Amino acid sequence: MGVCDAMASNAPVGKPTEMSSPHLPKHLPKVAGIDSTVPAPPHTKAPLAGVPAAAAPADAAPGPGVLITDRLAGWVSDLTTLHEFTERLIRTATLDEALHEILGAGAALVGARRGMAVLEPADGLGPTTTVGLGLAHADLGTIETVPRCSGSHGRLLDGLPDPSDPHRVPEPIAIPDVRTEEGLDPRHREVAARLGYAASYALPLATEEAGRMGAGVWLYDEPAAPTERQRHLVGLYGRFATEHLARLLQVERARVQVSTVAEELLPSRLPRVPGVRLAARHRTGPRGGGDWYDALPLPDGALGLAVGSVSGTGPSALAAMGRLRASLRAYAVMEGEDPVAVLSDLELLLRLTEPARSATALFAFAEPDRRRIVLAGAGHAPPLLVGARRTAFVETSLSAPLGMLSCWEAPSVELSPAPGETVLLYTDGLLRRTGDPMDRAFARLHAAAASVPRADREDPGAIADHVLRTVLPDGLDPAVEGEDVVLLAARFD
Repeated sequence: MGVCDAMASNAPVGKPTEMSSPHLPKHLPKVAGIDSTVPAPPHTKAPLAGVPAAAAPADAAPGPGVLITDRLAGWVSDLTTLHEFTERLIRTATLDEALHEILGAGAALVGARRGMAVLEPADGLGPTTTVGLGLAHADLGTIETVPRCSGSHGRLLDGLPDPSDPHRVPEPIAIPDVRTEEGLDPRHREVAARLGYAASYALPLATEEAGRMGAGVWLYDEPAAPTERQRHLVGLYGRFATEHLARLLQVERARVQVSTVAEELLPSRLPRVPGVRLAARHRTGPRGGGDWYDALPLPDGALGLAVGSVSGTGPSALAAMGRLRASLRAYAVMEGEDPVAVLSDLELLLRLTEPARSATALFAFAEPDRRRIVLAGAGHAPPLLVGARRTAFVETSLSAPLGMLSCWEAPSVELSPAPGETVLLYTDGLLRRTGDPMDRAFARLHAAAASVPRADREDPGAIADHVLRTVLPDGLDPAVEGEDVVLLAARFD
């Protein structure tokens, strides 16, 4: 049965603020849909107060065409409203955004002012969350004190899956009057009185294919219940919303899995070396890239610092990143004093074992007690020196990424950070995630580093956080896929 046919099987309703209630007088339903702009026909207008209605002439009775036109106007209004709400929902990119949009649209469809949405997938793999509309965080906590078997959303969530029919989707739950509803826990009535709501309507966010995603509950200030037409419209919207939630849930779970694998392949903690303090920040995109960082103590109080990026995205890039990082650690222990030799060995290994892959890398051999750094880069962005008197990029020689030439080699660069200066290493994902051309991205990074507050310059973690917030104020640009962001800050005492 199509949408129009489904709508035809229900009587039309008025605006979303009009609802039926056992404690309110019943009104005749209007022919227009939600917030319809179609004016009422003259023959449906109420007579003026105190003036008796004149008997309509026999030839003034509306014909079948007028009734059909009015009903079609109601259907068009309903379809237009659903189209607008679904268009807004499809533009949401996160579960939190989608839940807030569902709450707002549902409130308009059922004529409520407040509500809450609970995300609780039936498979138990998460994530789980609760968001509110017109309810503060404390209000949501108060609602959670209602026994689960008495709350509408708890009854819906616990009703799936049904052992006799695991694909059955439970029916919505309407409580027209919390004060007189039978079977409610006294705590439910107490919470309703405290928060000032008198009725509720709960809709399961579930389909036979997607299973249970969660539930939405809308609260009325007065005893009331949505009309049949409103129930039908919010049900149509809820089925679409559940499918969209299922897609976002898959994306979120994939992102979490990739992020977890990436974090396991990176250092679990940074080493403590006298004379230098370290901090690292790593942000993974939904598909996961191959960016990495490393810091390892070397003989005689030296320190090896490395950042790099493997081409590609997904599990294969993560595996290649893990192999490359482990190899670089081995080469750094053997010949870390010569960063060019370390990267040359790494390039040979990449060419022999990963012939279809390239990588950028930067390795720095640091002697904190002497405040001396020797570094070499292979197609990688230059480090940034951040201090009280200067903020400048380190001039490194241009070189190709690893795996691009038959034999890689580039000269090393030596620098001496002043006491209190921080060397900031990063991957090009930080620049690409801005969405700007590279020259503007470099300028934005330089300005962000130069604007670090004086109070934060002694903390490498605060410096990295400030740079991230300033360069990417809106977070990772979703239009740039597969780019991780890595920052490694080393502050020399």
